[in-house]
Amino acid sequence: MSQHLMNTYGRQPITFTHGEGAWLWSDKGEKYLDALAGVAVNGLGHAHPKLVKTLQTQVAKLIHVSNIYQIAEQATLGDKLAELSGMDKVFFCNSGCEANEAAIKLARLYGHNKGIENPEIIVMEKAFHGRTMATLSATGNRKTQAGFEPLVGGFIRVPFDDLEAVTQIAARKNNVVAVLVEPVQGEGGINIPHDGKAYLEGLRKVCDEHGWLLMLDEVQSGIGRTGTWFAFQHTGITPDVMTLAKGLGSGVPVGACVAKGVAAETFTPGKHGSTFGGNPLATAAGLATLNIIAEDKLRENAEAMGDLICDSLKTALEGVAGIVTIRHAGLMIGIELDRPCTELVKMALEEKLLINVTAEKVVRLLPPLIINAQEAKELVNRLAPLIKKFLNG
Repeated sequence: MSQHLMNTYGRQPITFTHGEGAWLWSDKGEKYLDALAGVAVNGLGHAHPKLVKTLQTQVAKLIHVSNIYQIAEQATLGDKLAELSGMDKVFFCNSGCEANEAAIKLARLYGHNKGIENPEIIVMEKAFHGRTMATLSATGNRKTQAGFEPLVGGFIRVPFDDLEAVTQIAARKNNVVAVLVEPVQGEGGINIPHDGKAYLEGLRKVCDEHGWLLMLDEVQSGIGRTGTWFAFQHTGITPDVMTLAKGLGSGVPVGACVAKGVAAETFTPGKHGSTFGGNPLATAAGLATLNIIAEDKLRENAEAMGDLICDSLKTALEGVAGIVTIRHAGLMIGIELDRPCTELVKMALEEKLLINVTAEKVVRLLPPLIINAQEAKELVNRLAPLIKKFLNG
């Protein structure tokens, strides 16, 4: 491997050359079951024929022209996201952290437009919103922030899944303008509110009462991963702002900041922008992704396969000492152990299985939405014995 890449990743000692569906092949010709999907990016798996055809056609026409001009593919994808979400307008960028940067800027501008000189945003402990300076500051992980001080101000942190903590701030703070929250915390350990419907509906009520924006980071939970287009659709609410990326482009970098009502009208020309955001290739990929998910009923599959994997893991690991909990929202699956378990990533790799460990003690599974029942069972058959072996070490 090159000696000229910055040392920013703890890479595994393997290189992949090609993939098909839920499988990847290494440069040594070995076949691996992909239960990570590029960290929730490759929802359609690898080399999906409909996506490949769309990208080949688009590359031969236009890749990039600039937002100085109208972009037909961007307009069509914007219309589609508004239709699916029930929201009004979209800003396109290139990644999840860029989408969250846009949301943070939007919230601050919204506050200034209301005459609030130092607007503040409520964020959550254990949250992850990105690695740019503002999103890093909003993130609730001290390890991620260390060494990058001074952090950006304007954030108030409260425990995740604690509506009362937000209510208490509302009673004493008059410069809060928004709440930024993941419906399901991904990097934080697949943390799911004990009653997600009540939690988000409660946050919606507090925001409405105080004129705050409810901003949902759906970078990991969106685009069908939890069984609905967006995780908030398991509830009866609609956010003011929603951020997307990861699964939206099926591997082609694209992010989106979607807004409704007054939030949708807050940005005006010159207030925000992106050189590459929403270019023809990225938005063609996004539109193809949404169409394929709908045509192939992949939201329904995500829910069914998530239940199958989680139930099978619970059966296989029943009574095993060291298992704290097994939890999931569709194909966001977390197996929490009572000890650090990063060693399991290497152990799984040796068994030709790709997984991830996050928050030190949580085995995180984010399989592609196209995974079938046979592959789901194979995932469990490979993983469960490894966890038992690790815990009985």
